[in-house]
Amino acid sequence: MTAEQQSHLRRATAKASPIVYWQLADLWQQRYDVADRPMDGSMDPFFFVTKTKNFIPHEYPCRTEFKKSFSGRRPQPTAEFDAVRWWLPFASPRVDLSGFWFRPTRIGCWARTFLDARSAGRATLRLSTCGGAILFVNGLEQGFMAPYQRNLEAQQDFEVELAAGPNEIRVYFDDLAERDARFYFQLDYVEGPSVETSVPVPIAAGDADALEAILEGMRFDRTAYLGEDVTILCPAPLPVALSCHIEIEGDFMSIERFDYDFELEAGATKLALGTSADMPADFRHFRITFKAGTLSLGRTLGVEICHPERQGEAPATLEDRVAEALAEVAAHSEPDTVCAFARLALGQGGEETEAMISAMLPVIEDCHDCADFVLVPLLFAYTRWSDLLSPALRDRIENAVLNYRYWMDEPGNDVQWYFSENHALLFHTAAYLGGRLFPDAVFVRSGRTGTEQTKVGEERVRAWLDHFERWEMAEWNSVPYFPIDLKGLTALAACAPDETIRNRAAASIVRLMEIVARSAHHGMLTGSQGRSYEHTLRPGRSVELSAIARLLWGRGWYGRRVHALPQLAVCIRDHGLRFPEELAAIAAHQSDDAQEWTFSQGENRFAALYHYKTRDTALG
Repeated sequence: MTAEQQSHLRRATAKASPIVYWQLADLWQQRYDVADRPMDGSMDPFFFVTKTKNFIPHEYPCRTEFKKSFSGRRPQPTAEFDAVRWWLPFASPRVDLSGFWFRPTRIGCWARTFLDARSAGRATLRLSTCGGAILFVNGLEQGFMAPYQRNLEAQQDFEVELAAGPNEIRVYFDDLAERDARFYFQLDYVEGPSVETSVPVPIAAGDADALEAILEGMRFDRTAYLGEDVTILCPAPLPVALSCHIEIEGDFMSIERFDYDFELEAGATKLALGTSADMPADFRHFRITFKAGTLSLGRTLGVEICHPERQGEAPATLEDRVAEALAEVAAHSEPDTVCAFARLALGQGGEETEAMISAMLPVIEDCHDCADFVLVPLLFAYTRWSDLLSPALRDRIENAVLNYRYWMDEPGNDVQWYFSENHALLFHTAAYLGGRLFPDAVFVRSGRTGTEQTKVGEERVRAWLDHFERWEMAEWNSVPYFPIDLKGLTALAACAPDETIRNRAAASIVRLMEIVARSAHHGMLTGSQGRSYEHTLRPGRSVELSAIARLLWGRGWYGRRVHALPQLAVCIRDHGLRFPEELAAIAAHQSDDAQEWTFSQGENRFAALYHYKTRDTALG
C-alpha cells in the first residue's frame, strides 16, 4: 500500500448512488435585512398539511427580495475552500447542515471530495439542493443551479469529464435561512467510469476508518438517565490518542449550552461524563467531536435526562403542588422570562431576576422568531409585579413593547411565524395586554395608541377563541403546542380586562386539559400528534406536559425548559382557575376496566382520533 493510499478514506461508489464523504469549510453566515413592510395573510390551520414534504406555502418579503436579486443567477462564493472538518455519512445520502435561524440570514459553505476513476470518461452527476449551488470538477466550473425556493428541493444533472485517477469535486452551496432551513446538498454519481470516493485525511487511513466505525457504533449505556452516570460506549478501542469535545444542547430555542473536554488515550473504550444529576434535564443533543491533529470528525447523539430523585413524589394537595411548581421553575429552569415570571410570582425580584429579563429583551427588540414566546410571560409578569422591577428595566421593557411587531400587517423585515394557531394566539394576546399596559403611548410599527392597539388585539383574540371553540387544535395532541396555547390562554384568563374573554380563556384551558387527561397515560401523552419533533417525541418524563400532569393530578416530573407551567400555577393560585375533579381519575387510570374515547380536531374536523387505555396500557 502506498503512502498516498494510507492518507485517504477510500470508499466504493456505485453508479446511481450518492457521493457521501466530504471535507467541509466553515459555515459562512451574514444577516440579510430588507426594508420594513407589511405582509398580507392570516392564520393558516393547514400550513403543515402539505402534499410536498416541508414546503412552506407562505413567503416573507425577505425571500421575495432575495429571489429578485439571486434567483437564476450564479451564487457568489464568499471565501476560498479551507477544510476544517470531515463529513461522515452515517447512512445519510446528503451533506446536511440544516438548522434554525431566528432572523433572515444568508448562509454558504464549501465542500470537497475526490473521485478516483479507473479510466477517463464522461460522467453524469446529479446535484440536489433547496438553495443555490456551483459544481467544480478539477478546478473547472461545470455549472450552477439557483432556484432558491424555500425548503423545496430541486435537481439538476451535469455532464462532466473525469480523468483517470483522482478528480477533485467541489461544491459551493448557499441559501437564505428563514427560521427552519433545509440547508443541504446531495451529489449522486449517476453514470460514468468506475470510481471510488477518496477523501484525504491527515492520519493513517486505517485509523480514520476505525474512528468512523467507532462514531457509527457509539451509544449511551442507558436509554434515559434518571440520576445515573452518563457513559458513552465505543464499539471498539480508539486506535489513536485524541481530544474529544462534547457540547450538550437542548431544543432549537434553548439558550444554554454545556461544554465538556476530554483527552482520550489510544485504547479507550468509553467516555465517562459524570452524573446526570448535575446535567440539565430534558431531551439533550450531545454533539461529539473527535480531533486528532487537524482531523475533525463529529457525530450527534440524543438522550433524555430527568431528575426524579431530587423531585421526589408530588405533594398531596393542589395548593402544595402549585407552590412546588413555582419553586421548581424559579430554581431549576432555564434563565429566561418564564423563569423570571416564576421568581416574581414568589416575590423574588432583584438582580438575578432582572438579569434574566435583560438577557431576553434583545429577542423582543429585534423581533426574532419565537419572540412572542418570550414576550407573553413578560407582559403577564409586568401586569402583576412591575413594582418588583427597577425603573431602568421597566423603561427598557416599555421601549421593547412599543417597538415590537405584533402582526404581519404591521411593517417589519423579520421571519416571525404568524401562521400557526399557537403563534397567532400569542401575537394577539401580546397586542391586547401590551396595549393595555401603555394606553397613551404610540406603538411604533402600527402607529396606534395603546388603547387602539388593545382594541385590535381584543378583536383578534375573540376571533381566535371563536375558531378554537368550534374547531379546537389543528396541531392536535401535539406535545410541544399544548404549553404554547396554554401560555396565551393563561395570560388571558388572568390579565384580560374583559370578563367574557377571561372566562372563555379559562374554559379553553379546561378543555385542553381534558384532552390531555383522556389522551395521556399516567402523565405521558399517547397517540398521534399534529406536529412534533424528536425532542418532544423521544422523552416522556421531562416534557412540559408531564410537569403539568404533576401539577394538576400528582403524576409526572419536571424538565428544565418550560413555557406555561408557572402561569398555569398562578392562575390556580390567584385567579380562581379550577378543573373538574374527575379528570384526575381519567388521567391516571387505575380501575380494572378500560377507557375508550373518540374525538376530532382541526378545522372541518380533519383529524379523527381514537384513544383506548387500561391501567397498564394505552393506544392512540
